[in-house]
Amino acid sequence: MSDNQIKGGQTKCGVVAVIGAPNAGKSTLVNQLVGQKVAITSAKAQTTRARMMGIALHPDTDPDTQMILVDTPGIFAPKRRLDRAMVSAAWEGAEAADAVLLMVDPIKQRRHELEPLIEQIAGRPERKILVLNKVDRAKKEPLLALAQELGEKVDFAEIYFVSALTGDGVAEMKAALAALMPEAPWMYPEDQVSDASERLLACEITREQLYKQLHEELPYDSAVRPEKYVERQDGSVEIHQQIVVMRDNQRAIVLGKGGSRIKEIGQAAREELSDLLGRKVHLFLHVKTDERWSEDKEMFEEMGLDWVR
Repeated sequence: MSDNQIKGGQTKCGVVAVIGAPNAGKSTLVNQLVGQKVAITSAKAQTTRARMMGIALHPDTDPDTQMILVDTPGIFAPKRRLDRAMVSAAWEGAEAADAVLLMVDPIKQRRHELEPLIEQIAGRPERKILVLNKVDRAKKEPLLALAQELGEKVDFAEIYFVSALTGDGVAEMKAALAALMPEAPWMYPEDQVSDASERLLACEITREQLYKQLHEELPYDSAVRPEKYVERQDGSVEIHQQIVVMRDNQRAIVLGKGGSRIKEIGQAAREELSDLLGRKVHLFLHVKTDERWSEDKEMFEEMGLDWVR
């Protein structure tokens, strides 16, 4: 392996677990820290299923620093097997981290989900950092009061006020995180931004379009699974995916009148993928009804989740 693939010697490398209630803005923050899109962002809660990682470099520090950002699924009360697998993945992401970053939306707060989270991290040994999001929209006095209240419940090493959307305050926080990382060889090549394989990332992007375009019409009972990923001789890539729903009426919603909706979903996903991969993408989607897909062990493994009883 060449020197420019994995740095050794005088480098720093560490893991930062990003946790918070659903919709706190974790994926948006990870994308800001990395400097490009690696985690899907959606207005629908609990869209991050697999433990998506972002890899952020901080070349301005001495020595050069690589941070592995574990963007955990929103931690919430698990009922179904899929939910339990997501929660299990979230806590796995927090273990062995050099810092645990708790992200809070000060406007919505989602107290019923935030309070159990506060209780669970209070006794954990990792260095804990509180990040209050949406400083561009939140009023100053309530924001400071919330910071003080949460600071009394958990021994946070530091508190940051940021806007994940605009990037306000993110650069300072990134520099501080980089300073916490231990001296170690880099875990990933310099040009890699995510450990998600291209085929998994392609599925995430299609799933993001499903949520964006169908909003409340399509419940949280859908999955996108990879079928084929073919490198063509002309340098383009051919991607086949299956959208799985639980009921026939959901299948009709995804297809749309005369197949119009799935065509729009495919076009938007293809354009974004093409931009992300830097080459032409041929995307083929089809929809399947399977009322028991959430009990399918193989599908969980495809989505990067452990099978949790």
